[in-house]
Amino acid sequence: MTSMRKKAGAINQGRITDVPGIKVGNKEDLDALTGCTVILAEEGATAGVDVRGSAPGTRETDLLNPINYVEKVHAIVLSGGSAFGLDAASGVMQYLEERDIGLNVGQAKVPIVPAAVLFDLAVGNGKVRPDKQMGYEAAQSASSQTFKIGNVGAGCGATVGKLAGFDQSMKGGLGSASIQLENGVTIGAIVAVNPVGEVRNPGTGEILAGAYDRNQRKIMDSLEILENQLSLKVAAGGNTTIGVIAVNANLTKAEVTKVAQMAHDGYARTIYPAHTMLDGDTIFALATGGKKLPVDLLGTMAAKVMEMAILNAIYSAETVANIPAHRDLFK
Repeated sequence: MTSMRKKAGAINQGRITDVPGIKVGNKEDLDALTGCTVILAEEGATAGVDVRGSAPGTRETDLLNPINYVEKVHAIVLSGGSAFGLDAASGVMQYLEERDIGLNVGQAKVPIVPAAVLFDLAVGNGKVRPDKQMGYEAAQSASSQTFKIGNVGAGCGATVGKLAGFDQSMKGGLGSASIQLENGVTIGAIVAVNPVGEVRNPGTGEILAGAYDRNQRKIMDSLEILENQLSLKVAAGGNTTIGVIAVNANLTKAEVTKVAQMAHDGYARTIYPAHTMLDGDTIFALATGGKKLPVDLLGTMAAKVMEMAILNAIYSAETVANIPAHRDLFK
């Protein structure tokens, strides 16, 4: 297996697009501070999902249950805009239908496009949300090449550390990473990091982004905030971390669902607290086909690459709208 050791603050240059069959497109409104990210699998990918947060905003997740009929999806959408942002998936469906991509049902080919959203309405202009047009343009821009991370796509308006109130938050963002095994199989992750809690470096325990005390110029410990019951300042649904794992392996629908489930360990190792009543934490997983590998291996690597992608989101985020970013506070 290739080495995964990185110095603190280093950004892994891998992307989920290192996985064959995966394309990514981002579209954002830098004035309104919102956007969406489209992960295309135009040849179809076996898909699963695991929703752990208690305030999710999702589309087509029931379809991904292993007991249900449809096996493959053609895209996943990650979007800002809270539930309004689910509209971006309609634009991706239009883009795919125009290219004759979808599930053949006789009368038409229906693109299968699950989606998940995060809440960013408190940042920028909350009246502007990702819509059908933005989703279409994100799909139109998708490619298999490397892409920018940080304040782009679904991470454009993402924030971290709202347990002491939104005015104490720091900037989150979009992150991605990949790991290649010695046998050529690649596991990639992409994630929009917008939790109510803080993000820590699991290797050092250092808090990278969280509730930032502007007066004392330090990040407060989220566990101490919870003990003092300051979480009452937080509105339900104002958060959520959403992501996708992709792998060029041959997996059944049940197996790829297990990979999505195990990938949540990446959230738990970096986000404190994760999977709360105030987050809608969701991970999709895609298998584009290839070798047959043990699910436990792929799930373990999925958790590791998700962890890397979350850190990359924080290291790449930039200060905007007076919301400080890690890179600017801790140069």
